[in-house]
Amino acid sequence: MVSFSRKHVAKLARRGLLAGIFLVMGLPDVPAIFAQGAAPQASSPLILRSTTENLVRGFIPAGIAPALRIQSGQTVQIETFSHHGFVDDPVAFFKGYGISAEMVLPDLIAASKKLPRPKDGGTHVLTGPIYIEGAEPGDMLEVRILDLKPRVPYGGNGSGPGRGVVPDLLTEANQKIIQLDLNRNVALFSKEIEVPLQPFMGIMAIAPPSNLGKVSSTPPGVYGGNLDLKDLTKGATLFLPVFQPGAQFVTGDGHSGQGDGEVNGTAIETSLTGTFQFILHKSKRLEVPRAETKSHYILMGLDKDLNEAMKKAARETVRFLMEDRGLTKADAYSLASIGVDFKIAEAVDQVLLVVGMIPKKIFKTNPEYWYKGVMTHSRTKASRANEQRKQKRG
Repeated sequence: MVSFSRKHVAKLARRGLLAGIFLVMGLPDVPAIFAQGAAPQASSPLILRSTTENLVRGFIPAGIAPALRIQSGQTVQIETFSHHGFVDDPVAFFKGYGISAEMVLPDLIAASKKLPRPKDGGTHVLTGPIYIEGAEPGDMLEVRILDLKPRVPYGGNGSGPGRGVVPDLLTEANQKIIQLDLNRNVALFSKEIEVPLQPFMGIMAIAPPSNLGKVSSTPPGVYGGNLDLKDLTKGATLFLPVFQPGAQFVTGDGHSGQGDGEVNGTAIETSLTGTFQFILHKSKRLEVPRAETKSHYILMGLDKDLNEAMKKAARETVRFLMEDRGLTKADAYSLASIGVDFKIAEAVDQVLLVVGMIPKKIFKTNPEYWYKGVMTHSRTKASRANEQRKQKRG
């Protein structure tokens, strides 16, 4: 087992705590929903810390006082907590799994006593909301994921009776704390098993439409929320329709790794710090969220019924190919069948998510994309390949 010093954990916890100044930036007129080019860069990001006054639990908030107000184009570094271990006594909880008190985030200890899980809501702890000046219903919010880092070198995975896609599989609760080797970018599942890290926020959401009433943090929806889409890692972009003034963005439910489907009900649940740039697009209405990476356009289908979610993802994919690429309905349907992969991104959160992954490489030309680096999962594969080559040479 890998051990971590108190100094190392403190260094992780301090990442991103240096506050900076900001510039109010104008934005160019961009006609397309996908494939946004480089936006004007703001200066050092604002910091939104995970203190109690900046947290909500169990619900996607709407109409509450903002934790932060920003202009379109600004960048914000957001601290979040995992709900795994967010209990009355986190120190005692983690001690039972070999994590010392020094390894538990002090602000998590302070906040957990003040934010019990609501009886009629989800378990998630969310940071926000962030109010984007000028955002109105009918607009679209572009969220660029600039960076994601674990705040601690461990995460939790838990399941039990009634959990996951096979609710009768387990007969007793199972909780597992998984150490992270942040230097090698892997999770140490066991002595013989290492899982590549791919940090992402399970929840990124804006205030839901008023007609939905009080919205639990458990199911995803047209507002985003608990999408649990592992492709939304560093370098990805999420596009969200705006339903309320200011958009009112919240995030949390950090994961350092997850398989598509999240079949036992949880991922490697980890407190993360994320850095995001928020860009407002006026009068660019979306029906449901969309996403984009350096390599793919991602279309979403959400429904309680998996078959219906698949149909919705297919319809969204066809719609995109018609509107963005000028294909006829028949050709778009044909291309979706022969060139697009559909996958179950999340199958455990009441409302299920199927996504259509359109590879950009099938098109001879694509508009410029803002992120020029290597996506997290690609970098992990490359590093593991280098390790294997070194071992062979040795």
